[in-house]
Amino acid sequence: MTKPAAPKRHLPTSPFKAPVAPAPKHFAPGDQVTHDVHGLGQVIGVEDGIAALVDFGSAQLRILSPYAKMTKL
Repeated sequence: MTKPAAPKRHLPTSPFKAPVAPAPKHFAPGDQVTHDVHGLGQVIGVEDGIAALVDFGSAQLRILSPYAKMTKL
């Protein structure tokens, strides 16, 4: 197995702008969300910066941060 490539660092002398890190997503209980795999759901609990507990109707799942496949509606 090979290790994944390390992210490239920005040099201060570079004429190009440094890449901007996306802002972390924040969810609150009661938020309506959609997940790429599980569909529509409602946030019922939040662990700060760690996970969100979401009720998708058929199942309640703990979705871990960085919430790549989940967006707020």
